[in-house]
Amino acid sequence: MDRLRFITCGSVDDGKSTLIGRLLHDTREASDDQMAALARDSAKHGTQGEALDFALLVDGLAAEREQGITIDVAYRYFSTPKRHFIVADCPGHEQYTRNMATGASTADLAIVLVDARKGVLPQTRRHSWICALLGVRQVVLAVNKMDLVGWEQGVFDAIRAEYAALAEAVGIERVQAVPVSALAGDNLTRRGGASWYVGPTLLEHLESAPIPPLDADGPLRLPVQLVLRPDSSFRGYAGTVAHGRVAPGDAVRVQPSNVEARIERVLLGGREVDRAEAGQAAVVTLDRERDVSRGDVLSAVEAPLPVSDQFAAHVVWMDEAPLVPGRGYWLRIGTREVAATVTEISHRIDVNTQAHEVAKQLAMNDVGLVKLSLAAPIPLATYAESRALGGFILVDRLTNATAGAGVVRHGLRRGENVHWQAFTVDKAVRAAQKQQTPRCVWFTGLSGSGKSTIANLVERGLVAQGRHTYVLDGDNVRHGLNRDLGFTEADRVENLRRVAEVAKLMVDAGLVVLISFIAPYAREREMARSLFAPGEFLEVFVDTPIEVCESRDPKGLYAKARAGKIPNFTGINAPYERPVTPDLRLDTTADPPDALAQRVIDAIGG
Repeated sequence: MDRLRFITCGSVDDGKSTLIGRLLHDTREASDDQMAALARDSAKHGTQGEALDFALLVDGLAAEREQGITIDVAYRYFSTPKRHFIVADCPGHEQYTRNMATGASTADLAIVLVDARKGVLPQTRRHSWICALLGVRQVVLAVNKMDLVGWEQGVFDAIRAEYAALAEAVGIERVQAVPVSALAGDNLTRRGGASWYVGPTLLEHLESAPIPPLDADGPLRLPVQLVLRPDSSFRGYAGTVAHGRVAPGDAVRVQPSNVEARIERVLLGGREVDRAEAGQAAVVTLDRERDVSRGDVLSAVEAPLPVSDQFAAHVVWMDEAPLVPGRGYWLRIGTREVAATVTEISHRIDVNTQAHEVAKQLAMNDVGLVKLSLAAPIPLATYAESRALGGFILVDRLTNATAGAGVVRHGLRRGENVHWQAFTVDKAVRAAQKQQTPRCVWFTGLSGSGKSTIANLVERGLVAQGRHTYVLDGDNVRHGLNRDLGFTEADRVENLRRVAEVAKLMVDAGLVVLISFIAPYAREREMARSLFAPGEFLEVFVDTPIEVCESRDPKGLYAKARAGKIPNFTGINAPYERPVTPDLRLDTTADPPDALAQRVIDAIGG
């Protein structure tokens, strides 16, 4: 028996949870214990007087029961003799758009509810657009609460016509409109209410709606989830076939390395088989030794995926901290994880009107078209080609929380056509020539903390030892490389990204580079560290209390900030995120600059 995954969405109080609860009840999927609990909960939290409040079968969170709204995505399972179902009840409030996007990302169909008294609302448009964005191409338009408008056919027809225009505009291909009363159960599992309606009940449509087929006939795409090496005689590559089929003897290309081999064996559940198809979890072996790792993709030789380190994507932002260009994240796509940076926000999308708006950042629940740059090239499929390989999440480097979810729209030519040129003289040769170990030493602290003073002393000491160095100072860099940047959060992020990339090149040249920057954000300091090999990056926290910095005020900046003449001044009207575990902490109130500089020189070593 097949399985349909669907979501319910729409505006607040359109009756989504009631509809699902009624479906569970009428298909006899609610147990006796659940019905007993429903009766108790209805008496305590219900909105239907003495009658059962079917929404409480779904609204499991205490906050939802008290407020009468859905906050999280609630998944429920039920079956009929014809089909299995997984349903996600998605929040209606605008501030929970991110939760709704989560539910839509795996759905085959969406039930969009509209209150017959209110018609198509902005949130109806928002949810429909996000459904289309995430690949949902069929919708049941459930015009609910028809009993409250006397089952007037004219009301239903007007809503159906308005939604049909919306569906065409956003790219939803199939819409089945059904007049219902979720509370009474009319036209859910049985007919009722509308004598003029001759279409299917909602359940009848769900039982017959087409399920998008897995692409078993397309070219092979097998993302490697796990490398199996139980002993020296066996090396297998496990993963779920995303597209196509795989059989012994097939020629495959390992991407992104682009080496080739042939499939030797295919196993399902430990049993050797003659092939595996899309949707099946398989283990394959190759006929020769190849370097294959988790995150690689085995593709058909005749139709490999493009490989790129830059692409455009639509992103639904989920974090309270805004998305700012230049900030680094972990990107998880398929089975691969790679460092990523949003280089540009092309536009923000008003999901109510689909208008494109200029934006320098994306706030929580915003949707935008962005461009991303990756630390390494990956095999790239668009979301239209493959949900499995074209959908991704962005993960905060510090908290490991999901910050955003996105879909690949297309690769960027510069990502596919620009390649790293290898040279014979590399970092090791340059370092040996200078007889030193390259390092990036990043001094962070408030303005006036003594960063530049200590960096200057460190460089003098290193040069006296015959070392090759360079200092990148915050003020000096803003006279040239970063003269186009201001002091907004976005500008500060880009400021640090550029400096970190320059520092990386200097370390590659074999230098000891000293960075004297406030670097107020922990995420950007972590981003900078990620550019270097283990042991190459040294974070030095020049820990000076703001009162001491302000008393020094060598440039008169604190006085201007206090007078309101400098906005976004770190420590006064902009935050400074203190390093929690720096490699070296310098207390400038306890030791003189010379002694602190010597501590840094000792930490740098040879």
